[in-house]
Amino acid sequence: MVRQPLTQSDRDRGERLGDALRRARGERSMVQVATAAGISVETLRKIERGRIPTPAFFTVAALADAVGLSLDDLCRQLTDERPAA
Repeated sequence: MVRQPLTQSDRDRGERLGDALRRARGERSMVQVATAAGISVETLRKIERGRIPTPAFFTVAALADAVGLSLDDLCRQLTDERPAA
């Protein structure tokens, strides 16, 4: 199966997701959050920097839980931060 190339919208959404998770992480270290979410620090770093613009749903859910953010609140943040067309 051939994966479709990411659009600019996909990349922008990935950057917004990373920013929201980084803000929610606050003063906690990447090691603490990555361990709580069951992912590697490198994966967390890539998500926060937008280098993994389409992480798996369960990864996002685990990260949101690890930083105390509901998926509803995360979705709302990503929708509210969308640039005006």
